[in-house]
Amino acid sequence: MAEAGPGLEVLAGRSAQVGTLPVRRVLPTRGHRTIGAWCFIDHMGPTTLRAGDGMAVPPHPHTGLQTVTWLFEGAALHRDSLGSEQLIRPGQLNLMTAGAGIAHSEEDPDGSGGTVHGMQLWVAQPATTRSAGSSFEHLTDLPRVHLNHGTATVLVGRFDGALSPARRDTDHAGVELDLRRGTTVVPLDPAYEHGLVVASGTLTVAGTTLAPGAVAHLGTGADELALTADGAVIALLIGGVPFPEEVSMWWNFVARTRDELSDAYRDWVDGSDRFGPVTSPLARVAVGPPPWLGGG
Repeated sequence: MAEAGPGLEVLAGRSAQVGTLPVRRVLPTRGHRTIGAWCFIDHMGPTTLRAGDGMAVPPHPHTGLQTVTWLFEGAALHRDSLGSEQLIRPGQLNLMTAGAGIAHSEEDPDGSGGTVHGMQLWVAQPATTRSAGSSFEHLTDLPRVHLNHGTATVLVGRFDGALSPARRDTDHAGVELDLRRGTTVVPLDPAYEHGLVVASGTLTVAGTTLAPGAVAHLGTGADELALTADGAVIALLIGGVPFPEEVSMWWNFVARTRDELSDAYRDWVDGSDRFGPVTSPLARVAVGPPPWLGGG
């Protein structure tokens, strides 16, 4: 953890592998489990996959969260246990709400491989919806805000007066910043804590350089943030009212207790109707038990 000016921390992520994709996992970290209701960020790629060896994230389950999938390059095919089959491209949003349980896969659309670069983020659902039904939405027309040195696309929530049509169950927001050389002052909601993740290029924030592979965290109370780019930069700005519930996470499940996580694990292993089947050429993911049930 490195201090980067008053109230700003830069927290390093770690490398991981999801199916065929190398990722930088920048949330959760030891310093912060959540930023608002945002509880997970995987920065996927950029990587170039050979034909026949493209994106292949087999059917796997989720509970108690929303997946927010956003691509900068490439394409992916989403399939889920609701029967959804949706191609996603850069500038389009896939938002899947798990509720009590859903399963999905993410696949190469046509077997041609190619470059893949994007982010998948999770939003913890509150008590009011986390045990309810699941849903999926695909949005292609998202609001854009012109900045003095770039453009902001509002994925979820509200930013500078623009409101995304995407579902949200808590008071949170997610924005893509497409910046060019210069200093851009972005407005912030002082009720939110915020996170900033660079996808490409570098930004100087409060005297510290932020590059891919880390998240900059800013606590509540700030109403703006100055970002200086020395070239083209793409970043995601996330924020939200601090999440009031204690979150317990294991594998692909977001819950409140270990007992809930254990139940979700057993339901997946046992093939319960809770998650349902995904029509996919990929075999469903097998997983061992969590540590408290004797797993590694």
